[in-house]
Amino acid sequence: MRKEDFFSNASSPKKKLNIGDRVRFLNNVGGGVVTAFHGKDQVLVEDENGFDVPVLIVECVVIGEADRRMVNKEPEPYVPPVKKDTGKASVAGKAAGAPVPKESTFEETPQGERLNLSLAFLPVDPRAFMQTSFESYLINESNYYLYFNYMSCKNNSWTSRSHGLIEPDTKIFIEDVEKPVLNELEHICVQVMAFKEGKPFSLKNTVSVELRPDTVKFYKLHCFTKNDFFDEDALILPLISNDVPEKQLLVSATDIREAMYEKKKEERPAVRKIKPANQTLEVDLHINQLLETTSGMDHAAILNCQMSRFHEVMKANAGKKGQKIVFIHGKGEGVLRAALEKELKTTYKHQSRFQDASFREYGFGATMVTII
Repeated sequence: MRKEDFFSNASSPKKKLNIGDRVRFLNNVGGGVVTAFHGKDQVLVEDENGFDVPVLIVECVVIGEADRRMVNKEPEPYVPPVKKDTGKASVAGKAAGAPVPKESTFEETPQGERLNLSLAFLPVDPRAFMQTSFESYLINESNYYLYFNYMSCKNNSWTSRSHGLIEPDTKIFIEDVEKPVLNELEHICVQVMAFKEGKPFSLKNTVSVELRPDTVKFYKLHCFTKNDFFDEDALILPLISNDVPEKQLLVSATDIREAMYEKKKEERPAVRKIKPANQTLEVDLHINQLLETTSGMDHAAILNCQMSRFHEVMKANAGKKGQKIVFIHGKGEGVLRAALEKELKTTYKHQSRFQDASFREYGFGATMVTII
């Protein structure tokens, strides 16, 4: 049985959607001709401008049936059309793994001979920013085709989240990211191999870029800014700039604040004090210390943000034997405290030990961790 036989049109349960059907969009302006099935619940619809747009099957209403010869023909692998570029990346759609077109009308530019690749995140619903999920894209600003593998790391084990081919000077959708799984993006890697089709090119080294994004930024609207690639504000993370892979600066926000404070002290005409080794760090996990506003956030989103900060501090201080860290969580209902202790007993079991912090200094609302 062909996969299109599993799907039926939203407006008529008895009418099956087939390649070649002319459709209009149920909840949006426009329509076109179905060119391919994409996943279990999407089709690719060629619009009047020749672009293949991924659309949910339930959002399509058939207004003209396909030629019978097209219906009985097995669908061919989707090959994204190559279009002339105007200097700004265009959406290539979910075409991971698609073969390279044999003929290309792409116009190369001198600056495109250097690899420039970025990872972008866009909120799906900016009006409900604290609950919204995020769309992620890879942006290729070069004259090269790029085979890519996008991965995340958990417990020193890597998982491929998306892989495939991105065409020259385009952007490609890679995945939707829900708020509850943002912690999976605390350590990511993108591997890239560059080439050209049917023409000579300069050899580029295979690139592997590891990043540790600050997931707290996904809770701060001002971190999403205007850009050259989307009409909407986006969080853009550079991966490769002018052939040079980005190097992640593994410095925590706490370290930066301490460095700035030390610099101010040095500028004063006073005797410089030596900072004692392994000075105790204090990390306040109260949500009003982490975010400018919690408007629209539920308890789960708040806890997720607080735990992201906890993991950030623990990873920044990994290997600093003897370092003491006091996490101030308050008494409350004990939910945050229980979540911290669970992670300390599992994820960081062999890296630290913990106990209640000094009651005289912090009351009953703090836990002290010692790195071992």
